[in-house]
Amino acid sequence: MENMSLFEQFFYYLQQNSGYVLTQFIRHFLISIYGVIFAAIVGIPIGIFISRKRKLADWVIGIANVIQTIPSLAMVSILMLGLGLGVNTVIMTVFLYSLLPIISNTYTGMRQVDSDILDAGKGMGMTKFQRLYLIELPLSVSVIMAGLRNALVVAIGITAIGSFVGAGGLGDIIIRGTNATDGTAIILVGALPTALMAIITDWLLGLVEKRLDPSSKVGKQVAKSE
Repeated sequence: MENMSLFEQFFYYLQQNSGYVLTQFIRHFLISIYGVIFAAIVGIPIGIFISRKRKLADWVIGIANVIQTIPSLAMVSILMLGLGLGVNTVIMTVFLYSLLPIISNTYTGMRQVDSDILDAGKGMGMTKFQRLYLIELPLSVSVIMAGLRNALVVAIGITAIGSFVGAGGLGDIIIRGTNATDGTAIILVGALPTALMAIITDWLLGLVEKRLDPSSKVGKQVAKSE
C-alpha cells in the first residue's frame, strides 16, 4: 500500500476488509440505537411527568444538563470502573447523554399542547390517560421525535469512543489507523462510514418527524379539500 495514493489505499483496505468493516458498522449502529432506546423508555415518561409537575422540571433538566457537560471520554472511564470493559459501558454512556434531548423535547412538546384542546377532551369525558394517549402525545410526537433524532446523532459519535474500552464499532478501525505508520486511509475507512451513518440517520428521522407533524397532516387535508 506504500506506493498507492490515499484514494487507492482507502478502497484497497475497504475491499480487503469489507466483512470486518460491515460487522463493525452494524455493531456501532446497534450500540447507538440500544442506548437511545433505553433513554427513550426512561426519558419520555420523565418528560411527561415533569410537564405535570413544573416545579420539578428545572431540577430534572438541570441534572440532565450537568451530565451533558461531562466529557464523553471521562464518562466512559468513570462508568468503566463500575461496569468494566465492553459494550455495556458504552450503552450506558449513550443512555446518559441521550436523556437531555429526550426529556427536554418531551417536556417542551407536552407543554405546547393547547389547553383549550385538553379542556375540550375533558368536557367529552376523557380520562387523564385518554387525554394523554389521544391528544397530548399525538400533538407532541413530532417534537419528541426531534429529541430522539438529536440523541441518536450524538450517540453515533459517542459510540466511536467506546473502542477504547473494548466495545468494538467503527472506532476500532480509526484506532487501527492511528496506530499504523501510514494509516490515514484506514482512519478514513472508520471515520467516513461513521459520518455517513449519522447523516443518513438524521435524514431518515427527519422524514419521520415531518410525517408525524400534525400541522403537515392538516396542510395536506386542506390542500385536498381545495
